[in-house]
Amino acid sequence: MARTPNELDAIEALAAMADGRLSAEALTRACLERITARDAAVQAFLHVDPERALEEARRRDHARRDGSTGLLNGLPFGVKDIIDTHDMPTCYGSPIHAGHRPSTDAACVALAREAGAVMLGKTVTTEFALRHPGPTANPRNPAHTPGGSSSGSAAAVADFMVPVAFGTQTGGSIIRPASYCGVVGYKPSIGTINPTGVKPLAGSFDTVGLFARCVDDCAAVVGVIAGDDRIAPLEEARPARVGLWRTPAWQYAEPSTVRAVETAAQQLARGGVIVEEFALPAQFELFLDAQSDILRFEAARVFAFERTQRADLLSASSRDELAAGAAISRKRYRDAQALLARCRTLFAAAIAPYDLLLSASAPGEAPAGLGNTGEAMFNRWCSGLHVPCLNLPCFSGLNGLPVGIQVVGAIDDDARLLRAAKWIAARIGEAAGKG
Repeated sequence: MARTPNELDAIEALAAMADGRLSAEALTRACLERITARDAAVQAFLHVDPERALEEARRRDHARRDGSTGLLNGLPFGVKDIIDTHDMPTCYGSPIHAGHRPSTDAACVALAREAGAVMLGKTVTTEFALRHPGPTANPRNPAHTPGGSSSGSAAAVADFMVPVAFGTQTGGSIIRPASYCGVVGYKPSIGTINPTGVKPLAGSFDTVGLFARCVDDCAAVVGVIAGDDRIAPLEEARPARVGLWRTPAWQYAEPSTVRAVETAAQQLARGGVIVEEFALPAQFELFLDAQSDILRFEAARVFAFERTQRADLLSASSRDELAAGAAISRKRYRDAQALLARCRTLFAAAIAPYDLLLSASAPGEAPAGLGNTGEAMFNRWCSGLHVPCLNLPCFSGLNGLPVGIQVVGAIDDDARLLRAAKWIAARIGEAAGKG
């Protein structure tokens, strides 16, 4: 059965528009029709402006006819609601900022628009990208969470409302919802995408990333936003050596996650990849405690106004989290920063013999209910280490919901990780197991 335009991957849609087989207006209209049909159930979007999006798409079509197109010309995208936009509300997931209109776009939005992309709307986030959830449901099963904090972006891409959407990760806010919703989630090395105009949570870890439906789309779109002057085909590369990184959280991995990671490791080994157990040295024992201290200390100061002047409009969980951060001393914060700096040096040496690490994306399938967005126990390592990682949606669990695997690279070695991730995605998973 032929796919509708909104079901095309970004790379496919860009090629079809470049060849004249698809217009930006038709693609945008198909995405908007999908939002109209499905968003009452999924609630991925906080705000959509159909007329503005269609008008922008028509301008993109006109630019193509004039030969003055950008690399992402006509590509629709969604934007997480902690990322500023000058022409749509940015509420940060909080009633404190209801109706807030920034005067400028965040850098990632402005750069996407400069490249010709068409913004469709703002996607739901948890409150200030902390733990208190929004209304978004998992499009695979609306009785389950989509994960957080980039809930709406993951759900919108998974439900074919947009081909790509920006998210952010401070703990596990890209990889976990990508796993729960069954899409590719890419957290690049920290600083790859300029964070100007993104509401901070903890600047030591905050990273702008992307949700898409294939690795190629992540490489292309993030590459353009990061400054590439062309979209080059992503050449896949078989990794020679992979570390199987269970992490200390492995004891909490549910059977679906254990099966996914171990099956992936076996399939890689059958494909000629050397797969070895990987563990971090003893100096990492206090890593997650230190990361929590840094995140809470910084968040309590980022949200000093909300914490001190609008506490009545904060959720109980956010109040508690910010109060805990305000109680952390500066010495404890600096000690935690020093520990993480040492660990990053140690990690660089530990990962050096490997092309990448294979790990879990989440403890298991998306939990039932919308009151809990799941746990980031398998994700916080990469956020604290500043390294790139992707969720690859290759498996499903006992309840039929997606279960991803996480691949991890060395800092600023994103290109090698992306090439290997493309090779891996084509050769592992349940479909590969049936081949």
